[in-house]
Amino acid sequence: MVATTLPGMAGAPLTEDVSVPGLARRAGELATAHRCDVVVGFSHGATVALEMVLSGAFRGPVVLLGLSLTTEDEAAFFVRTVRLSQKVGRWPLGILFWLMPLMVRSAKIPEPHKRELIEDLKQNRVGDAVRVCAEYLDYIAADRDYAAELAASGSPARVVHAEKGGDGGLTDAERATLEAADNVTLVTVPGSVFLLPDEAPDQTAAAIATALTALR
Repeated sequence: MVATTLPGMAGAPLTEDVSVPGLARRAGELATAHRCDVVVGFSHGATVALEMVLSGAFRGPVVLLGLSLTTEDEAAFFVRTVRLSQKVGRWPLGILFWLMPLMVRSAKIPEPHKRELIEDLKQNRVGDAVRVCAEYLDYIAADRDYAAELAASGSPARVVHAEKGGDGGLTDAERATLEAADNVTLVTVPGSVFLLPDEAPDQTAAAIATALTALR
């Protein structure tokens, strides 16, 4: 298993190209170098994994956790905060980052891991995050039908999202497209879940295990 942190996340240094296509190229090179069979991504990372498939940087199964396919799918407060930070400076996103440890403390996560996650969040550099998040929002705002593109790709994909109030919502049209695709499996976690890998570890592990099993 290979785990990597996206540039600009948890203090990871920025690369020259932090666009989603640029990150997908780098991630594809990493997957090829380590002969990875399955790619798993959460939130922004799920979008990078999606682009890996759509661009041909990776041709195996993917597990997409909390995937947002359009601006409508993404949390409105996050979109507004990033866009405002582009206009007036980084302080709006800085406030959001200051509040995030409080959100994590209220999440249903085992205490040792909760402390580790909070420490990771504290490593975020706001200036870097504004740049990376703006590129991400530009990508999902593009005039493209990502659901249809994923369905047409033929690549096996498991799209895991929360039932309500969480990360990676889907519009009715996106859901219908994905449900009709032979290569896509939708997994809905009951209730309101924001940090899918942390708050729904069993469902996350099951999705990954199923993707691996399909390779046999």
